[in-house]
Amino acid sequence: MYRFSIDKDDWILRFSPHIQMELSIKQIIVSSIIQLGKELPSFTHGESFIIFNDQIGIIVFNVEKIPSLILTVSNIVSKDRWYVQKNLTIRPYK
Repeated sequence: MYRFSIDKDDWILRFSPHIQMELSIKQIIVSSIIQLGKELPSFTHGESFIIFNDQIGIIVFNVEKIPSLILTVSNIVSKDRWYVQKNLTIRPYK
């Protein structure tokens, strides 16, 4: 769990217990959130968003604002698990 501030708001970044990752990956995620910065307060309670990161893949975040400002990393999808559907065909994303 990490704590960080944006303007006057104090946020908590937590990781879903089913996700296992190294400390270096957590640091990449924290860095991504810091870059998002002032955009973060525009999300509403219950909303989700994703960040595409070249190093680790898609990071899925869930936003909670009641009772505290909490971001939860709910999942990480590595690039080798991305797929594209066109018409009736699904193929790996490249």
